[in-house]
Amino acid sequence: MKNNILKILFIGIDVSSTANVLCALDFSGNKLLNLKALNNQPGAESILDSLLGCLDSNSFEYVVIALESTSFYSTHIANFLSSNEILLAYKPLIYSLNPKSIANYRKSFVNMDKTDPLDAYIIADFARCGRITSQHWRGFQFLALQRLIRHRLHLIECVTR
Repeated sequence: MKNNILKILFIGIDVSSTANVLCALDFSGNKLLNLKALNNQPGAESILDSLLGCLDSNSFEYVVIALESTSFYSTHIANFLSSNEILLAYKPLIYSLNPKSIANYRKSFVNMDKTDPLDAYIIADFARCGRITSQHWRGFQFLALQRLIRHRLHLIECVTR
């Protein structure tokens, strides 16, 4: 994928409890897509439709999707996009980023307001510049391991009581 860097679409998603704001950039930093959708199943499907349209119309072969880790609000959209069969043709890499990393990166943009569309742009630019150091999203594995660890902790607390 590193040899085909010009064929990668970089997506930044600003996630909140009610809405997802998406911004798509190419490698040159051109904004190709900017939209807002509800943080529910129909909203995720509208994001997917717009995303697939952008990928097809611009002849991209890969997609990198970055979003801030916001409690459990980002889990659903990350799982939806990582498991979609149509999107798998573009070899998606989904990253759930630490909000502190994005906040520190935002400081390099002087005099920029803090709005949801600008946050999505900054997240996409963070991915475009190659700043991501974490592993990509493995949602189902992560959730299974999370539940196993929490159940084990519960059992240990019960035994110690």
